[in-house]
Amino acid sequence: MIRFALVGCGRIAQRYGTLFAANAIANARLVAACERLAPRRAAFAQKFGFPVHADIDSMMRAHGEEIDVVAILTESGTHAAVAAEVLRHGKHIVVEKPMALRLEDADAMIHGCDQAGVKLFVVKQNRFNLPVVKLREALDAGRFGRITMGTVRLRWCRTQAYYDQDAWRGTWAMDGGVFANQASHHIDLLEWMLGEPVSVFAKSRTALVDIEVEDTGAAIITFAGGAIGIVEATNATRPVDLEGSLSILGEKGTVEIGGFAVNEMKVWNFATPAPGDGDVLERYRTNPPDVYGFGHGAYLRNVVDSLANGSPSLVDGLEGRKSLELINAIYESIETGREIALRFCPRQCKLGIG
Repeated sequence: MIRFALVGCGRIAQRYGTLFAANAIANARLVAACERLAPRRAAFAQKFGFPVHADIDSMMRAHGEEIDVVAILTESGTHAAVAAEVLRHGKHIVVEKPMALRLEDADAMIHGCDQAGVKLFVVKQNRFNLPVVKLREALDAGRFGRITMGTVRLRWCRTQAYYDQDAWRGTWAMDGGVFANQASHHIDLLEWMLGEPVSVFAKSRTALVDIEVEDTGAAIITFAGGAIGIVEATNATRPVDLEGSLSILGEKGTVEIGGFAVNEMKVWNFATPAPGDGDVLERYRTNPPDVYGFGHGAYLRNVVDSLANGSPSLVDGLEGRKSLELINAIYESIETGREIALRFCPRQCKLGIG
């Protein structure tokens, strides 16, 4: 039995609370949570029935011996500091996306976990979406041949009311814009499919809301294998979310996954048919209940398997850092107006800076 604790009881914590309350993660249970805001503490405890404390230290004093792994669900800009506090108690860490905002913070988290002898898991739940798993299988089997292009489109709706819910939303220091927040999963998927990026050029604007950061942008990425990647990301879709999609084009096939959470297989077309191809579109069309999709349960089960049985995790700290570096390079390109080569050291990227 792997025993979890949560730090933060905001929006994403509701997903975790629902999964654990329903006993949806085999061989795992939620022991406790902590949240600095009293109204959220009370609401979470009442809704899910788990004890909620004011801070990490009080939670650890009460339940430290019971806790194996701590999930960090706080503002993105606080992840590194919270991780350092959790490491003082020697616990494994699950951290929501992005793992940090600054590359130096991500490196500190990776190094700290290595020094403490604990595991670091970065949540990229969309990798577990069934259509995404099926696409990855085709890629690994070589069905595409040479990849020519990959595209992700995030067309979601985030109104001013969304950003006004919390003072940290839409800030450089704690959040970042649509690239760092909402599109980070989609950028991760594109990089996971196409491999190592070598350069990126990006532009952005703040179109419909009053925030520090961008709500709309586009990036062109060149990958080491020769493929071109396109990222189209906006929170300025109105009046509701439209799509979160991924398409991969190669010399021998094309796949497009649509839906609003990379959840619906829309195109599955290969020059050389394989058994089962005729059933793919029908089998992988299930719509999830929200933009988080179905992947959190599968991701947490992978965490449990890794901790209980020593199996490899799909997204550890080093893997999670890859997309963060690309996101930092996107912001560097926006600020400088230049194409940015990877690997690089951020100089004008504002992400994670107050």
